[in-house]
Amino acid sequence: VRLVESGGGLVQPGGSLTLTCQASGFTFTNYGMTWVRQAPGKGPEWVSRISTGGTSTYYADSVKGRFTISRDNAKNTLYLQMNSLKVEDTALYYCARAGTAPASQGTQVTVSS
Repeated sequence: VRLVESGGGLVQPGGSLTLTCQASGFTFTNYGMTWVRQAPGKGPEWVSRISTGGTSTYYADSVKGRFTISRDNAKNTLYLQMNSLKVEDTALYYCARAGTAPASQGTQVTVSS
């Protein structure tokens, strides 16, 4: 199993970023996928989940209405579109197969003016 996140960076409050997770080493279409984040000094926080076919999505209340999860099964890729970013969205973002703990490098998102 290999999951590689990218797309993080420094953005001002109110800005947008799109995170990408490239999956390999397993049958991507068999798994729901999640995004999890961890802010400095805090525990992991579940952010969003998407079903195998992409038709069902779920969000933490803290990001609902601002973040959109999607997937491209033909490309074995998971996305997280993040709009209206807030300082409190600053964290290391990980993708993971649903029901498993993140075990990848993650991508850093920093929201600051």
